[in-house]
Formats: sequence, structure tokens, C-alpha cells
Amino acid sequence: MLGEYLALIVGAVLVNNFVLSRILGICPFLGVSKKLKTALGMGGAVIFVMTLSGLVTSLIHHCVLKPFGMEYLRTIVFILVIAALVQIVEVLLQRLSPALYKALGIYLPLITTNCAVLGSAIICAEGDYNVVKSTVFCSASAVGFALALVLFASVREKLELAKVPEVLKGPAIALLTASILAMAFSGFSGLGG
Repeated sequence: MLGEYLALIVGAVLVNNFVLSRILGICPFLGVSKKLKTALGMGGAVIFVMTLSGLVTSLIHHCVLKPFGMEYLRTIVFILVIAALVQIVEVLLQRLSPALYKALGIYLPLITTNCAVLGSAIICAEGDYNVVKSTVFCSASAVGFALALVLFASVREKLELAKVPEVLKGPAIALLTASILAMAFSGFSGLGG
């Protein structure tokens, strides 16, 4: 059982990383990754929201939607839960860290529409994960998202100091760097067989 959860965690963080392998959550990944401090804040917010959304959506799925045959409402209900959790994070950040709240700007409310958050909840529901497995998977997926965000922000900060050819400056070097990072992460999945 412990091995199953360890494989789930390693798979969610490294092998099937939402940003670098599944290509989900690209908007905040590219938008908030210019500064490491902002990336750390967004990573923390996503970890909080994804972990809680995994717990709450799993409870709703197993205790309300599935027993009453209302699985067709899953996406709408999950979006509402995620939106409510993002509002909680937004209020907490506004009160506890106004500087981080201001730095995250529009990207904080965009967690609501971050397909990685919704995707993790739907993957758990479709896989019929129990509440603990769902929470662990969503938490590990969020850690993988935050890891990718922090790595990318670190590289982008270093690129600010590097001599980049004029033709590659701006979004071009950012996308090129993201693709190289994604290729590096694909090594965790092995060669197949």
C-alpha cells in the first residue's frame, strides 16, 4: 500500500507532471514565472488549492454525486468548489501578504480556470480514487506544478543576465526553455518497453 502511494506521488510530481508532461496549466506557468518569488507564491497557492480541491471534490463525488447518480454534474460542481477555494486563498493572501497578492495580480483568480486544478479532480473522479488517494494525488500533482514553476522561474531569472540573441528575446526564449525543461522531465518516464 505504501508502495502504491509512493508510485502515485513520484508519478504525479515527475513522470506525469501536469505542466511538463500533460501540458496543463500553461497560462500561469508562463505568466508567473518571470520572478522566483512570484513563482514560489503561486506554487504555494496552487498546492493549497489543489490539495483542498482534491479532498473536497472527492468527498462530494463519493458522498453526493455518485450515490445519487449525478456524475453528469461533476465538472460544474468541481469548478464551483475550486472557485470557492481560490476566493479563500485570495482573501488570505490579501490580508497576510499584500505584496505577494499584488505580485500575483490577475494570475491568482486564474487558478480557478487553471486546467491542472480541474484536471486533477477529474482524473481522481474518473479513476474512482478514494478520498485519501485523491488528496495525495492532487497534492503531489500540485507539488509537481510548483516544482516546474520554480525551476522555470529560476532559469528565466538567469536568462535575464545571459546574452540571448535578439531574435530569441522575450517569449521565444521562454518557450524554448520550457520545451527543453519538458524534454528533461520526459526522461523520468523512461524509454518505455
